[in-house]
Amino acid sequence: MGHDELSIRPATVADTDALADLWVDLAEGQRAHGSHLLPRENRERIRESIGRHAVSGGVVVASRSDRVVGFVMFSMEQRLYATTLDRGVVHNLFVLPEHRGREIGSRLLAAAESGLVAEGAEAISLETLSANEAARRFYRAHGYEPHRVEFEKRVETDNPSDR
Repeated sequence: MGHDELSIRPATVADTDALADLWVDLAEGQRAHGSHLLPRENRERIRESIGRHAVSGGVVVASRSDRVVGFVMFSMEQRLYATTLDRGVVHNLFVLPEHRGREIGSRLLAAAESGLVAEGAEAISLETLSANEAARRFYRAHGYEPHRVEFEKRVETDNPSDR
């Protein structure tokens, strides 16, 4: 493989710290679109989740010159209720901004979809923030359509810690 060639491969436990750092970047970027997640405060929790996904085969990374430049996490949906189909879920898809526009996100999404289909998924769902128009365009271009809409309303309280 050439020095700068892109590699798409399953993540290993050794990738966990690099992926947790990328997730922090993802979460920081999502704050501009209205996310309530606290990036750094959740690093250890996501690091543990990434490690579990890596062991189960539910994380794929994109690397170039041995540097991870993107990743996707996915798993079969665990539902409380019986449903009419088995659904896979893409939990996180992120490509470093300087590596976007090179089909890396498309290749990661395709790898997640293939993995989920192999696990029996009949449909695949994912979430993005409604204000993230670039992500919405990307997913629509890959055949995703809105299925559920989540509404949110800020409420006034007298407790300053709620802000």
